[in-house]
Amino acid sequence: MAPDFADRGGAGDGEVGVEPAAARHRRVQTTGRRLGRPLRAAHHEAIAWAAEQVALPVDGALGLGVFSAPVEALWVEIGFGAGEHVIGQALAHPSVGFIAVEAFANGFAQCAMRLRSPEHQELWPRMRLALADGRDVLEHITPSSVDRLFTLFPDPWPKPRHAKRRLAQPAFVAQAATILKTGGRWRFATDWSDYAYSALEHVLADGRFNWSARAARDWRTAPADHIQTRYQEKALGDIAPVFLDFVRR
Repeated sequence: MAPDFADRGGAGDGEVGVEPAAARHRRVQTTGRRLGRPLRAAHHEAIAWAAEQVALPVDGALGLGVFSAPVEALWVEIGFGAGEHVIGQALAHPSVGFIAVEAFANGFAQCAMRLRSPEHQELWPRMRLALADGRDVLEHITPSSVDRLFTLFPDPWPKPRHAKRRLAQPAFVAQAATILKTGGRWRFATDWSDYAYSALEHVLADGRFNWSARAARDWRTAPADHIQTRYQEKALGDIAPVFLDFVRR
């Protein structure tokens, strides 16, 4: 039985299978926009501060060595928006180093403004931010070095002619499989039904991930360690949020 991401019914309904590939769309990937409203002076100041204090190095392999404080694990977030999730996770996990990438300048600036606050100064040595395409950054991360990967509510591109721009395409799945350790976890979240189906198809087709969900509650219920973002609160999609947690084989 295929997972019914659109069904908002009882959380325990149904066993999980994979819908036949022919029943769903296949897309290819491109990039989206980089700037929304014009940046204010405070945004430019925050971006300049980030470049000095928490910038991800542009040369060499990216791993635990990019941090100026000792860390025990490496977590990566692609598309961190305004930074609510990545900063919240960093506060909750003081032994983890975070590489966070955002292609949208407005979101990057908002995260930098939040992180720049003196109350978050303790995070600076173990957070590295990049205003870049996440795929470009993943190319330089040391293989089998990442403990967790987050891609939460990436741009859904809901129109069929735009769906090829979605992040969760086979090439990105292959990158995720390359950087994650055996047993490493990848959390993908979306509130668009078609995107949930296509992402699941691509990940399982790669063959290097396990998806342990067996009942609807496994994808409809936000994980205990999830930190809600402003984008999620807007509820712009056509379904309630879906959380797909994959484990690298």
